[in-house]
Amino acid sequence: MRDPIPPPAPLVSLTKPLAEKLSLTTLPYHAHEIALGFLWYHFILYTLSPFLSSRLVPHTYRSFNKRTRLNWDIHWVSMVQALFINSAALYVIFTDPQRKSMDWRGRLWGYTPASGMVQGFAAGYFLWDLQISAQYIRISGVSALLHVVGALAVTCIGFRPFANYYGLSFVLYELSTPFLNIHWFCDKLNLTGSNLQLYNGIALLVSFFLCRLVWGTYQSILIYTDIYTALTTSSSLLMNSVMSEGKCEGNTSGLGGGPAGRCEVGELPTWLVSVYLVGNTALSLLNFYWFGQMLKAVRKRFVSREEGREGNGEVKKSQ
Repeated sequence: MRDPIPPPAPLVSLTKPLAEKLSLTTLPYHAHEIALGFLWYHFILYTLSPFLSSRLVPHTYRSFNKRTRLNWDIHWVSMVQALFINSAALYVIFTDPQRKSMDWRGRLWGYTPASGMVQGFAAGYFLWDLQISAQYIRISGVSALLHVVGALAVTCIGFRPFANYYGLSFVLYELSTPFLNIHWFCDKLNLTGSNLQLYNGIALLVSFFLCRLVWGTYQSILIYTDIYTALTTSSSLLMNSVMSEGKCEGNTSGLGGGPAGRCEVGELPTWLVSVYLVGNTALSLLNFYWFGQMLKAVRKRFVSREEGREGNGEVKKSQ
């Protein structure tokens, strides 16, 4: 499936030397999407969010101090990015025939331009996040900076290409992000403990559990299995099966203006496997930890409130 936003030939030629040095074969064909995403998110942060917020909730927005106002605008960038990247990923997952036909070799080394598009915009967001986290490190903290460095590194590995197939699957982690942002907005709009925040909190917990814990763990098991298969399959057997079955080769027509799809069996160096597996496992464990913290926060905010109401009622009756 082709990229709906074709790469400009001059930019492809300009970025090819750097991409070849970094062994990021498909990067030149999506550099424009990285740049578009990076600039678009800056536009939201410094122009669109302040413009709309000062008109839609003028009293609230203008009452914020500098730190809170920046966080408000950053949360709107996160909201827009999550809605866009989830929609794009789901569209490609359901409509890209090349992606659907991939076997384990395709899932590890396969590539389609449409998948690369999603990856490019994701990299653009993480590049934006890297700059903002470094620029406002006193606000975001060192942990946020380290997190985005890891996220950007893992995303860029996909341009080798490697695990491009799973990149889209893990993008769906972000399906829970809009609910997380709404929860934050409720606190700033004096809706803490409201029914809106309660129902949104339930949606947040359900989406987080299904997308990150269930779906994420399932996809992690699949990629671990594919990597194990690749590591235990000799190079000669692997190449012979590719030549005889033809399952890994995609349509490579139109490589000059952006590859139409490819799957060349590559190597699995130890550093690559280690970085990907350690990063993925660490994020999975963090997801379980964050879910536990979210359950505690919801229980503290809503269960204690209900218990307080019941207690007040009993006191009134006894009087």
